[in-house]
Amino acid sequence: MEKLTCLNIGKNEFEGYIKKIILDNFNQAAEKIEYLGGGSFGRVFKVTLEDQTCFVLKAYLLYDMHKKEALELTTLSESTTMKYPKVIKVIDRTDDIPFDCMCMEYIKGKCLLMSLSTLFLSKKKKRIIAEQIINSLLETHSKTNDKFGLLENPSCDTWLQYYKPFAIDILETAREEYKKGTLTKKIMDTMEQAWRLWDKIFVQDVYTPSLLHGDINIMNIMYEKPLKVKAFIDPLDSKYGDREYELFQLRSGTGTCFKLYELYKEKYPVSKECDYKNAFYGLWNEVYCFIKTGQIYGFIMNPLLKRMKKVIKELSYK
Repeated sequence: MEKLTCLNIGKNEFEGYIKKIILDNFNQAAEKIEYLGGGSFGRVFKVTLEDQTCFVLKAYLLYDMHKKEALELTTLSESTTMKYPKVIKVIDRTDDIPFDCMCMEYIKGKCLLMSLSTLFLSKKKKRIIAEQIINSLLETHSKTNDKFGLLENPSCDTWLQYYKPFAIDILETAREEYKKGTLTKKIMDTMEQAWRLWDKIFVQDVYTPSLLHGDINIMNIMYEKPLKVKAFIDPLDSKYGDREYELFQLRSGTGTCFKLYELYKEKYPVSKECDYKNAFYGLWNEVYCFIKTGQIYGFIMNPLLKRMKKVIKELSYK
């Protein structure tokens, strides 16, 4: 698996580039540029034009992600009553601008992770928030396709025909990174043990391709008081796949406080191996993100290792 290098552009360097992008593409100046945040693959800004029109500009640190995410946002928006940002304009990098970007609708509110007051709500009120999230996710997962794979080109007849080569690629690349000293022994040992249990984890293949957001964690859910889930944002590698594939994301961050994973399983029966598969999917996904970005976040990786080790222990005695 190719290890990509993210563009090394400081937060303060973006403003000059954005001013030129706005002038070239909207025929007016940017009156105000506010940094909203960012992750492994991009930086996000709120732009207000001279006519007071405002929108979000996402600058990508990896090439050619902008058109991919535009397709994902459009496809996902059509799958559910939950709001997704509307794509306004997709802009390619140039000789003068070193990054691709996308302009999209600005949605007021905070991501649920940052809405800390929600953590102190009653169980009943947390359930109201969780119901909105899970009902929308169920709508999305109910949209199916004839083939498995990324939205751009789904071509596999079964899930494991798509996923197993992908998982092998991640494992082999992880072994190379471990030899170079960039991946810890703790992570590598856990992956090797999990891989030896593949046949016990993936007992059954999946034959119905379900639409997946790809990164549906608490950071990508917009919230607005009182008790209103406003929108989903930031899909990543959206695909048609095993609908249980992205459920590990529901336990990321403060997702456990809303019991999102448990509610999904309550409302939509899952396979007997769901917990096993999600431990595997979560660990492999985080290592995949490391391969792409070179970054590992302990607060994300450590719970994934803990869940995987629990599964390893349980399955080793079966």
